[in-house]
Amino acid sequence: MEENKLGIKAWAEEDRPREKLVEKGRHVLTEAELIAILIGSGSRNETAVELSKRILASVGNNLHDLGKLTIKDLVVFKGIGEAKAISIMAAMELGRRRKETTTIKRDKITSSKDVYDILHPLMLDLPHEEFWLLVLNRANFVIKKELISRGGIAGTVVDTKIIFKIAIENYASSIIVCHNHPSGNLKPSEADIKITKTIKEAGKLMEIPLLDHIILTENGFYSFADEGMM
Repeated sequence: MEENKLGIKAWAEEDRPREKLVEKGRHVLTEAELIAILIGSGSRNETAVELSKRILASVGNNLHDLGKLTIKDLVVFKGIGEAKAISIMAAMELGRRRKETTTIKRDKITSSKDVYDILHPLMLDLPHEEFWLLVLNRANFVIKKELISRGGIAGTVVDTKIIFKIAIENYASSIIVCHNHPSGNLKPSEADIKITKTIKEAGKLMEIPLLDHIILTENGFYSFADEGMM
């Protein structure tokens, strides 16, 4: 009966694993608490965490062995129906697949040439201007590449608020911006100099420094940092 279930919302606040995950992060939760989030509720006499502890105890608290349990094995436990058993099995399978997945190798920026090598293939032969953002972590690894705007032959509009919204959402330690000149002219325009200054000043306020602004052409690049323009 539904009224006999003790759902997570009915628990004491300090015992709620969902709230604990939100406030303190997923890494502080025990295996039983993580499984409790999956199953959502126990019974009148047993919380989901207590039920999860029983399930784990049945396999010697070994997650590898937990992943071997079938629906038939799991529904033996009072409070676990087919739907909850499927949720546990699906979570275990995702964990297995994640372990098999190769970690994506991130690009590291050590010079302006690195930026050119990363973005040149994306902007090669474009008949119009594009403005790109590289979001970096503290070790200068690229954690996100984002197209900010697309314009015409002579320019593109750049919104500084969008740049820093993306930077903040991705926990940027620093940023680099880049745009192309379809004309092949590497000399920065007055508009290029102005937007660089605007982004740099905004970065100071946000404590997300702008490391460089790169202008790309088919055959080369211009670095504001290398040229002492930062």
